[in-house]
This record gives sequence, structure tokens and C-alpha cells, in this order.
Amino acid sequence: MTSLISPSFTGNPGSSHDDRPHATKTIPRLRSNRTEHHAGSITPIAVRPVPRRASAADRGARKLLVTLLGRLSGGRLTVIESDGNTLVFGEPVGPEALDVTVTLRTAAVWREVATKASRGLGESYIDGWWGTDDLVGLVRLLIRNLNGFDDIRNKWNRTTAPLADLGRRMRPASKSRDKREIAAHYDLGNDFFDLFLDPTMAYSCGLFEGPDATLEQAQKAKFNRLLRSIDLQPGDHLVEIGTGWGGLAVHAAQEFGARVTTTTISEEQHRYATDLVASLGLTEQVTVLLRDYRDLTGTYDKLVSVEMIEAVDWRDQQGFFKTCNRLLKPDGRMALQAITVADSRFDRVRNSEDFIKAFVFPGSCIPSIDAITRVSAKAGDFWLTQLDEFPQHYAETLHRWRERLFEAEDEALARGYGEALLRLWDFYLAYCEGAYAERYVSVVQCVLARSGWVPTDLAVRP
Repeated sequence: MTSLISPSFTGNPGSSHDDRPHATKTIPRLRSNRTEHHAGSITPIAVRPVPRRASAADRGARKLLVTLLGRLSGGRLTVIESDGNTLVFGEPVGPEALDVTVTLRTAAVWREVATKASRGLGESYIDGWWGTDDLVGLVRLLIRNLNGFDDIRNKWNRTTAPLADLGRRMRPASKSRDKREIAAHYDLGNDFFDLFLDPTMAYSCGLFEGPDATLEQAQKAKFNRLLRSIDLQPGDHLVEIGTGWGGLAVHAAQEFGARVTTTTISEEQHRYATDLVASLGLTEQVTVLLRDYRDLTGTYDKLVSVEMIEAVDWRDQQGFFKTCNRLLKPDGRMALQAITVADSRFDRVRNSEDFIKAFVFPGSCIPSIDAITRVSAKAGDFWLTQLDEFPQHYAETLHRWRERLFEAEDEALARGYGEALLRLWDFYLAYCEGAYAERYVSVVQCVLARSGWVPTDLAVRP
């Protein structure tokens, strides 16, 4: 079949009629009302038809962006406009240079990008208003040219944030809002994520120990590294904040002999993980809770949380670490895997809405390393004892996921997931892959130890 995920446009790009097979369908935004395990109950929003004529706003936006693209570096961008006109920016000079072609179906794309940045770029892609021969390459090329814009936006944020944050901090925490926002993504359907995740169902960065490592091997290597970093031992009681689909919890039980309590607020994930634990005969060893992490009680030897902190609003991050500190014994340790942004951009991006927040992870907030260390220090007696960074491993993980989703396209449609949803996920996965490949965002593993923990493996005696 012709791929819906990575379309190639044929014929006259300036054609006034819309020959897309999905032109009148809807975008299934990541929100679900389902209570059973099936596709088809995703709340839709309308896909916008392709505008046929350029507006004054389109022409003004084009003029602005063409001027800015005239300074393009790091590769070459060829834009074939809807009337057949071709624009070329930059040069493919150097071994790392990129060469990308974009084909526009409408001049409205210029306005979308100029007024809404990544949101406009992504939304117009979902609508089928443009296509490219290298979606990841396009994201990387644009990122390479963001430095000047970032400086301007950061300076503006430093001017406005002190006053604006007074009002922002007044927003109260809300468990019901958090549950709705988690459901918007993770309750999309287990049978959707099953299309592209490996058998562990791990939906986070894997660690590839070699170029021939499979995705499943990379995810298990990630599990092992996290659990070894806190010296998980047989009989230890481990608490996990953010169950996912249960892969790490069952791995900790089977391979490390630990007792595990894991919690999630996603009903789909809870059902899947509960069934998994039962099928493996681990119900006496692994407890799966459908509970907000703030409602957990008791104390535990070790704690692990993998890419869950991104779902915690910046105003609630100190509370997150306070809860983690409370749950751990005085000598307990916590392993955290987190997506991060540069410290210099955190204060700005925490309050801005990009494509990811608008279409994929509502309410998300990617922390910086400084934010993690600062709020965790205020939350209790945590010491940061280890920190490692793996951005290229996430780029590879996302590349594998996108390939697998592309290969499973027919099955996705058969399961009731629409064409526009697949285009949304195509853009989402490519957008993230490009960002990690250019280290515009990163991923870290860190260990936080309570003050009662004293290292013994490197003791030196006179």
C-alpha cells in the first residue's frame, strides 16, 4: 500500500483539488473515553482541508521565513512550493551536512510555522499540507539553526517570568487533572503501543550495548543498569513510580529477586501489568497499584522511576521528590531516568506549548538537570551520587520505534487507528529522534541517596 506515515506527493504540487485519501477524515487526538480494550473510541477532531489560495498572512509569513532561512547553515533545504516554484537555502557542505526537500501543498504552511512554530509545523503535517523526503533530517536541520531564536526567547522569558511566575505558582496541584492528562496518552490503547514496542513493552529509552543489539536487549540493559545502580538485592522491597506496562517490575522480580510495589494512574497500563504479573505467576512478589504516587504509604529499600517525572508539572516537582524521600528508608536510594532540556532553556520551555504538549503529552514538563538537583535537595536529605547521559541511545530507540510502526501500518488501520493518527505519531517520533540526535533534548540516569546511605565498595584505609 502507499504509506500513510511517510507520504510522497505525486503530480502537480500546485493542484487545486485535494487528492489525499484521508482529506475528509479526522485527527484522533490522543484522548480516549474507552473502558474496554479496543480501538475506535478515540475522541476525534476535524482535519483541516488544504487551503487553495494564499492569504495576505500567508504571503507575509513567507517573506519573513524566507529571509530567516537565507541564513541557513548545517545543510541544504529545498522547498517546492504549491505553485511549482522552488526555493533553495544553504549548502550541503561538510560530512555532517543534511540535504532535505520539502514539498508544500499550500502556502498556508508558511503562516502555520511563523505563528505557531513546532505546533504549526506538526499540525499542518498531520493535515497533509506538506511532505518531505527526510522528516528526521528536517527536524535536525531546523534545530541546527535555532540558537539565535533561543537566545531571543530566553531573554524575553527572563524579563517577563519573575512577574508571570507569581500567578503561575498559584495553580493548585490536581490529582484528577493529572489522571486525565495521563489517560490522554497512555490510555490510547494497549493494542496501539503493542504495534511498535518490543516484548518488554518498555516505552522509554533503551541502552544499546552494541550496534547489533535488539530493541528488547537494549530495554533489558536499561533495566539492569538502573537496578544495579541502586544495588538492588534479593529480598529488597522496591517501589516503582510509573509502572508503564510492567516490564521493569517483572524484570526486577525475576532477575534480581526483589519484592516490587509499582503504581500507575493509567487504567489501560494497570490492567495490562496486572494481567502480565498474573500470567507469570508473580502475584506474591509484585503488587500493581492503580494509585497516585502521592497516596503511597510505607517505606521501601529502593525506589525507581523511569521517565515519569516528565508528567509532573514544574510546580509539583518538589512535591514529587518529597514523596520519594518519604517512601525510602533512611539509607535508601532512588534511580531516576529522565528526559532533560538544557538548564538555560528550562525556565522558558516549562511554560511554553510546543507540538508535544499540544498533541501528545498534555501537561508535560521536561526538567533540566539543575531543576532536578535543585528541587530534590529542597525536598529532603537526597544526595546526587551518580549522573550519566545517553541522548544518542534515545535517538536510536525512537528510530527503531518509528520503523516498527511503519511496518505495522496495515495492522494499525485494521485495529481501528486512523490515518491521521499515524501521521501524528510519524511526526512525533521523527520530531523526538531529531531532537535527541542533535542533543537539543537529552536523557539521563541519576542516583539519589538518602543521607543514611554510606558507600562501602571504595573504602580506603591508611
